[in-house]
Amino acid sequence: MSDILAKITEIVDESGVLTGEAVRERVAVWGTNQPMEAKAIVRPSTADEVSAVLKLCHAEGQAVVPQGGMTGLVRGGMPNQQEIALSMERMNKIIEIDYDTATMTVETGVTLQTAQEAADAHGLMLPLDLGARGSATIGGNLSTNAGGNRVIRYGMMRDMVLGLEAVLADGTMLSSLHKILKNNTGYDLKQLFIGGEGTLGIVTKAVLRLQPKPLSQNTAFVAVDGFDNVTQLLRDLDGRLSGTLSAFEVLWSSAYEILTGEFSQNSKPLPLGPSHFILIEALGGDPESDQDRFENALGKAMEDGLVVDALIAQSEADRQSFWNVRDDIPAIRDAFRNGGQVSFDVSVPISEMEDYLATVESDLKARWPHVQFISFGHLGDSNLHLGAHIGPETEQYHHEIEEIVLGPLQGRGGSISAEHGIGLKKRAFLGLSRSPNEIAVMRAMKLALDPKNILNPGKIFAVNAN
Repeated sequence: MSDILAKITEIVDESGVLTGEAVRERVAVWGTNQPMEAKAIVRPSTADEVSAVLKLCHAEGQAVVPQGGMTGLVRGGMPNQQEIALSMERMNKIIEIDYDTATMTVETGVTLQTAQEAADAHGLMLPLDLGARGSATIGGNLSTNAGGNRVIRYGMMRDMVLGLEAVLADGTMLSSLHKILKNNTGYDLKQLFIGGEGTLGIVTKAVLRLQPKPLSQNTAFVAVDGFDNVTQLLRDLDGRLSGTLSAFEVLWSSAYEILTGEFSQNSKPLPLGPSHFILIEALGGDPESDQDRFENALGKAMEDGLVVDALIAQSEADRQSFWNVRDDIPAIRDAFRNGGQVSFDVSVPISEMEDYLATVESDLKARWPHVQFISFGHLGDSNLHLGAHIGPETEQYHHEIEEIVLGPLQGRGGSISAEHGIGLKKRAFLGLSRSPNEIAVMRAMKLALDPKNILNPGKIFAVNAN
């Protein structure tokens, strides 16, 4: 054991340091079998231990890579052999749920599902929701400013955070665990760490804003023909449902066919034919009137010709079966197993979306006529998930596919990353979404808070340490 690991062991005890085979047993990239490489995985149990470890690493110039549930897709938590991974897995306590202020204070190693269930037990709701809820941690959600299924109603992760405790690269602790919504006392420092991918500091605790637990949940699966009808349906429902619309998940027919095909466990809620299939959900506070409003809104949409077919969930089993179609990412993985797919998480203004997708598909087919290109996502908040598969040689052309898909975002007001961050995977394309001046300011912030560049070095952009 190296000298620095011996010193770290004195801080976190022997069970808090994993080396050798214990490191390689872990997966470096979610959804793969790639073994992790790191000098060690350090697992502190308290914020004081995080502070002491970082103080030591700062003095030694030792690079540290923060890790949450490792469900990210951009290699933001992947260390190399010279770096120490700092896992928050043992910092997994729910410290307090305050019903009066509708807040939850947690350590950031708590999984999203655990936090959701704890809020639910107190008659409240943590609105953030995503498919990896059982593994993804609050810390990881914070570091990438996670979005998920309900952004259209409740916003991104940063909209649910009232206070944070974070440790800087040199071990300095910033504790601002406020429960208040209004706090205009200078710079809002917590925002530096939300979406920062662990490059500016390591968040150890968070105060999360909860919402009333919904008393009604109405869900439908509908078929729509034509993208203009999709966007008009979104606008109509958003108005007719009086602010209760919480999900508007759109599957282009290319994705729907796979998600209900031979590689899935799902039957087709509606037959193929229309261009788009949409999962719609509304959360409200009056079961009877909410159901009437929901059914009337869909009925009006059918009368107006916006919807060609529709199913309304009559039970929790129905509702879950609809969501299973939307969330069956393993079916896509299996369908493209012969070469895999290049996947994307992008944002495009809805007004630009149809032209953007047509451009990308045309350019891909011009290069590879046999390409399979699929589209689905949280259209209500302009977020698309895309996948391209050209057969066994897909990985060989990974970068060229990225250029074709990401390039047209520039000039359309789009973003190369809607939810998962930049990490290592998207670093080369950051300039498509951020101006040189913006990147320069971000680099200046990084060097101001982490002058030795020890926190998640190389993620988002390259930095030369002072």
